[in-house]
Amino acid sequence: MTLMLRLYAAAMQAFHAIAPNLLWHRAARNKEDPARLNERLGIAGKPRPDGPMIWLHGVSVGESLSALPVINQLLNDYPDLHILITTATTTSAEILSQRLPERAVHQYAPLDTPQAVTKFLDHWHPDLAVFIESDLWPNQLKGLDQRGITRLLISARITAKTHQGWQNIRRSMQSLLKGFALILPQDSGSDQRLRDMVGTEAEQMGPLANLKTIGAPLPDDAQKRETLEALFAGRTVILAASTHLTEEAYIATALDDILRQTGALLVIVPRHPVRAEAIRLDLEALGFRVTQRSKLGSKLDSPSAETHIYLADTLGELGVFFRLADMVIMAGSFSEKIGGHNPLEAARLGKAVITGPDLYNWDAVYQQMFDAGAAFRVSGRQELGFLAQGLIDNPAALLDAHRIAQALAQREAGTLDTVMAHLKPFLPGNAPSPDDESHEAADAA
Repeated sequence: MTLMLRLYAAAMQAFHAIAPNLLWHRAARNKEDPARLNERLGIAGKPRPDGPMIWLHGVSVGESLSALPVINQLLNDYPDLHILITTATTTSAEILSQRLPERAVHQYAPLDTPQAVTKFLDHWHPDLAVFIESDLWPNQLKGLDQRGITRLLISARITAKTHQGWQNIRRSMQSLLKGFALILPQDSGSDQRLRDMVGTEAEQMGPLANLKTIGAPLPDDAQKRETLEALFAGRTVILAASTHLTEEAYIATALDDILRQTGALLVIVPRHPVRAEAIRLDLEALGFRVTQRSKLGSKLDSPSAETHIYLADTLGELGVFFRLADMVIMAGSFSEKIGGHNPLEAARLGKAVITGPDLYNWDAVYQQMFDAGAAFRVSGRQELGFLAQGLIDNPAALLDAHRIAQALAQREAGTLDTVMAHLKPFLPGNAPSPDDESHEAADAA
């Protein structure tokens, strides 16, 4: 272990004493679940089931949802296996509570203090740890290594900015990365940067495999969808999916003329529904008539012909709204430091997307869609309004883009097979034991 990692471990050990107070402050700002704060301190909220267990970790919604096809495949292929998935955000926990299959359990990831990591690993003691993308914590990795638990990094994504920052702690990062038995990079840029960090041999580097390109279509609810179709009464539906702070007003004002003059309806699905009341008030202050989906039984529950915006402030219904949409705007791309959201969620349901300029989390996926004509990138508010109007005026072009988007999403189906093939040698019961390895070495000698 490098001096830098030893200093980090000591600092985090001291930090553990004040961590509970900081967690309560975060909970007061809706950034932590107050009922499950103990999980962040490594104290399990559920018993460990008997039998082999794989721990998967992804920091937030995108990473955890991208892992669902792998989780489902593992549980289907290995009937005795259990899955533990950890994330760090309340939104991911809420969504996973609706989407996880049996024999899979969610917990909040422990803080990276030695105390929390020890409690977490002593309770769950996974047979294999799989990290998704780039949420790597030194004490977690050290704890796995001390217990002899194999760790893998899949769909690894390392940006140029991160790689540059790592140069200041290069030896420490090399030490952490070399501890992975397998690394599957997400894209060619990440592959090159990881090979630079790991070293020239880079024996653990596998082929490119982007989990975000695989996955089943988001779930439907036919009854809800049919009810909404009746409510929307044949209007052109423009969906703004997974919006963040400032994006609702940005998109609505960009579409102002369309909403007021053509009768189109803007459906906004915020990434964090807890913001719904503030969103509605902001939009109403701009002169828009807003219907709020969660206000069932009130005067706000049903849109009228004069409604401009339908605020879908619920979780788990994005698949319904993608199916209803005539046009999709993928948010997270019109504000800073979000980096876009997964356009393949729309493409799998036969919908092309319009996106803003900020896409750094999804560059590789979007580039394929731009090249194919399945996505449209706009640089500003005026351009967004102009493009949306043009697509309304040319429905045949929009339908062509929708068909291309669905075909492109279907071409990525082989990624899951690649991931599963490379995971298989490390799964409980398949990985060689130390005794086996020593016998193989003796035979070779």
